[in-house]
Amino acid sequence: MAVPFRRTSKTKKRMRRTHLKKEVGALTKCSKCGSTIRPHRACTKCGNYNGKEVISVTEKEEN
Repeated sequence: MAVPFRRTSKTKKRMRRTHLKKEVGALTKCSKCGSTIRPHRACTKCGNYNGKEVISVTEKEEN
């Protein structure tokens, strides 16, 4: 089995790993209520998508 001839330096290792970071997903605002949602999804707050109500959302009762 092959073994590295020299140790990989911290700089080379970190330069290689710069692309392995997590990215923040894309977010948009709902056109009706203004809450933050993922694009191409129905809003969970008001139930609208593309200007139409696709999910009937009822308010949860507070105890």
